[in-house]
Amino acid sequence: MMLFLAGGGGILSFSSGFAIWVAISLILFLVLMSKYAVPLIMDALQERETRIKDSLESAEQALERAEKISKDNEKALREAEKKAKEIRKEAIEEAEMLRAERIEKSKEEAEQILEQARETIEQEKKRAMMELRDEVAHLAIQSASKIIDAELDEKKNNKLVDSFIKDISKN
Repeated sequence: MMLFLAGGGGILSFSSGFAIWVAISLILFLVLMSKYAVPLIMDALQERETRIKDSLESAEQALERAEKISKDNEKALREAEKKAKEIRKEAIEEAEMLRAERIEKSKEEAEQILEQARETIEQEKKRAMMELRDEVAHLAIQSASKIIDAELDEKKNNKLVDSFIKDISKN
């Protein structure tokens, strides 16, 4: 312990000359730092702060644009859905109209076919009636000639008519 108190330069010994040099060095260091290093550091910090602010503003603008795009997309989607519904509705209406037209056309065609069938039946009926008239006329002429050829006896006439009726039923 004597070594410390003897002034022999121990760790806890104080030298005023050394303290003055330390104080001058410290003041000189602080002056140089404040004149040269601190402005550079402050400029770098200011530049970094500006870049961070710009980045934050850009991020906010990008977020706003993204939100706007999202809203626009939602609006476009709603409009597309609305348009799709309209197109479906129009397609259904057109299909229904086409179906109704086809049904009407089919009814008209069926009516034409029925009319043609009626006309054909009517023509066949007229033809059958003409043939029947021709046959009846022919039979009447035959019966008249048989009656004229036969004697004019009433019994014979009755027999002749009866045989004529039997002949007609056979044919």
